[in-house]
Amino acid sequence: MANKTFKKKPKKPLISPAKKLFLIVLLIPVSVTVYFCVFLVWDNIKNFSSFHHEEKINIQEHFDIEIPEEYIPIYISAGEAYGVPWTLLAAHHRVETKFSTMKELISPAGAEGHMQFMPCTFVGWNHPTCSGLGEGEIPSVEKTNPEMIEKYGGYGVDANGDGIADPYDIEDAIYSAANYLSKSGASDGELRKAIFNYNHSEEYVEDILYYYHLYEEVGEELVQLSRKN
Repeated sequence: MANKTFKKKPKKPLISPAKKLFLIVLLIPVSVTVYFCVFLVWDNIKNFSSFHHEEKINIQEHFDIEIPEEYIPIYISAGEAYGVPWTLLAAHHRVETKFSTMKELISPAGAEGHMQFMPCTFVGWNHPTCSGLGEGEIPSVEKTNPEMIEKYGGYGVDANGDGIADPYDIEDAIYSAANYLSKSGASDGELRKAIFNYNHSEEYVEDILYYYHLYEEVGEELVQLSRKN
């Protein structure tokens, strides 16, 4: 029996050329619409970011040094924890270390960290080596030990819960300053007394109060901006 040769039937295309053309024509306006929507969303995001940045600059434009935005939530949190104005903490930070921008975070007298605590004030004046201005001869392991600080009656605080109270850690330093100012009268509204206890100088008190009142004028606006981030 002779072999028969069968020709394969050509497959019909799933979509006819006419339908392809129709879909292409249909998708063009859809693609344009999607692109336009994405463009508008992105443009709004950029505009909002630009507006937010400009708004922040406008609020702080009359400050000699802008308050770093990342510190504001820490001031607020520490202020709420100890009942002191967050703007007072910002003022101390500005005067003490220019918002931690100074090259050395240790003074000639021996004050240490972001908020310039004397070691004996941070650890406690009951430490056996503490006298005079308060530099002391406190071992490094005791300087940042919360148990030692509690034992000797210091103001150092372990704000971030890492088991260390460190004047060179920004959170610990600001919380410690809030603790000290609160116990010195700031939580009862005695700001001048609290500031003077922080540094026994009338000139220092006036400097702190100058920045405190300056920041108070726009404090609420800065809080709102920090919460938008």
